Amino acid sequence: MYDIKHQSRGLVSHGTTACAGCGLELIMRKVIDVVGEDTIIVIPPGCSALFSGFGKETNLKIAGVQMNLENTAACCSGIRAALDAQGNTHTTVLGFAGDGGTLDIGLQALSGAFERGDRIMYVCYDNEAYMNTGIQGSSATPYGASTTTTPGGKRQPKKDLMMIAMAHRISYAATASLQNLNDLKRKIEKAKNAKGSSLLHIHTPCPTGWRCHSSLSIELARAAVQTGSWILYEYEDGKITVNRKLKELKPLESYIGKQGRFKHLTPEQRDQMQEEVRENYFAYTGMLERMNAPAETV
Repeated sequence: MYDIKHQSRGLVSHGTTACAGCGLELIMRKVIDVVGEDTIIVIPPGCSALFSGFGKETNLKIAGVQMNLENTAACCSGIRAALDAQGNTHTTVLGFAGDGGTLDIGLQALSGAFERGDRIMYVCYDNEAYMNTGIQGSSATPYGASTTTTPGGKRQPKKDLMMIAMAHRISYAATASLQNLNDLKRKIEKAKNAKGSSLLHIHTPCPTGWRCHSSLSIELARAAVQTGSWILYEYEDGKITVNRKLKELKPLESYIGKQGRFKHLTPEQRDQMQEEVRENYFAYTGMLERMNAPAETV
């Protein structure tokens, strides 16, 4: 932890208690190293709390607050208001929560912060379930995935956090992935420098919850993008940019076939999912492009 004798470089120390192959650890290191020391991070209970720790046992070398699961964004708003009252406009206020604490339990507080335009940076690391408490399904769990609360496979599609954020007309929002760290770094910098609220929704492989080998985290992140399961795009001051538009998609099996959470699916169900992912990808990216088109005059 942080109080050990020899420290690693960067703002997240070595010796974390994250699982082998944890995608979150790489994201945590990249985000904090880019935003820098002049940052206050707010972390709720969850996998990310392994890094904030207890007392001296912390992996983070920046100021931080550990709050309840539902109020990460509210705490960020309060810290931002206090800093602004002191005339401090340079410190970054960073919320760092998982998909359950963002899309489910913390959604009301996040919506309030976005509606007000509070100048906070919010990162959702999306490992697609409540991984810290027993791999329960969340509204970010994809269709068909098995969790401890959806053992036969989730029957609902994944909730669309980006559309929710864009509906609030925040300054900046983007999806990101571990498969392209340069793109991730660029988006972190944009989110940090946004004039108002900003959001990063980062796809985060979890070998423990996805029931895959710990060496496959980056490979699965790449496969999610290449199969059209995870779409990379950003929203900046009202303009939408699809960062990687694919003409052809790789077979979905290259992504779900290496994960135990999908092993219960029959060949027919897999074929159906393949077709649904393909249709959704081209319909969704087409919709994003149309949203940028100027309105027709009547």
